[in-house]
Amino acid sequence: MARNLLFESKLKKPEEPLKVGLHCDGDGLFLRVRPSGSKSWIFVWRRKNPKTGNIERFERGLGGFDNGTAPVSLKLAREKADELRDQIARGKAVMDSTKPFKDVMDIVIDNKSAGLKGEASKAQWAMTLREYAKPLHALPLSEMTTADVVKCLAPIWSEKVETANRTRSRISAVWQYGKAHGMCSGDDPADKKVIEILMPKRIKRIVKNHAALDYQSAPAAMKNLRKSKGTAARAVEFLALTAVRFSEAMDAPFTEFDIAKKLWTIPPKRMKAGVEHIVPLTPRMIEIIEERRNIATSDLLFEGAKGGQPITDVAMTKALRLASGDKVATLHGLRSMFRDWAGNETSHAREVAEECLAHAIGNKVERAYRRSTAMDKRRALMTDWHDYLRG
Repeated sequence: MARNLLFESKLKKPEEPLKVGLHCDGDGLFLRVRPSGSKSWIFVWRRKNPKTGNIERFERGLGGFDNGTAPVSLKLAREKADELRDQIARGKAVMDSTKPFKDVMDIVIDNKSAGLKGEASKAQWAMTLREYAKPLHALPLSEMTTADVVKCLAPIWSEKVETANRTRSRISAVWQYGKAHGMCSGDDPADKKVIEILMPKRIKRIVKNHAALDYQSAPAAMKNLRKSKGTAARAVEFLALTAVRFSEAMDAPFTEFDIAKKLWTIPPKRMKAGVEHIVPLTPRMIEIIEERRNIATSDLLFEGAKGGQPITDVAMTKALRLASGDKVATLHGLRSMFRDWAGNETSHAREVAEECLAHAIGNKVERAYRRSTAMDKRRALMTDWHDYLRG
């Protein structure tokens, strides 16, 4: 078959852009031009399947043309194609790389989810790829270019900064998995430094803390919550009483609560810092736990409308704002509310309040010592907080 049908000088002519589709250089080497304008080299070969007798088509990506930090020239693409022809001629196995981004993405999501704490974290990790990386789903990893990633991130780059950063990082994780398994090669098209150079400079934003309900308004808000029989209202009240993080409460199973000892032990795998946290249970906390246990249909303390899944932060935030009248209050702000109250209205030691929030205090030796001695002090603080919220 004829070879060397393309000329690099013609491939780069801006006044004569290449048409979308495949451009043959001969003997299996093609330049693919997609509607986005990105160009990538592919090598195509066909072999008979010994089991079915059918002729099957295989494809291997050779990198992007005139794209990224390490563009593949026509000359280099021909050298790579020669290497593959030699391997095929010698009967060596050459891996097909047509697997689309979505297939690899699903594998990475499953792998990553196994190591994440809480259903909310797992859902958030998967959502960024399934929603914001959707333009990449049908692309073979071997053909994915930096231009594709840029186009994917552009709509959220400036408006949803944190989401864009997470999406880029997770796109990179998918591509790196594919590279490790021979599905693609070369430079990471989602490389952080390259993407930041190519994307518009962001306007520096003022970081805002999670809006916290004024602790002086808390007793009235808790009273309103107690009037409701809804799961969301009860979950917000429990979150306020315990001062734990949203995921720590919403993913809590009944097995973590020792009612006899009045203790809630949250295992390391569910804690942000990966360290076990023990919450002393106050009377109202126990009332809520037993109330929920009597109507439970699963092992979750706060099961939502979807069976086997915890209640959502959206439903809880709505309940909090309705009960408090504060239209910007957040669930995470309940922790700040507790800390403000403890610091401004009580004589309890700062260290005790920080430990109630599962914040690390002192060095490793000091923390180990305090773990065995501070529970009574923490129980006293949480009891005072319980009494304050009860009005």
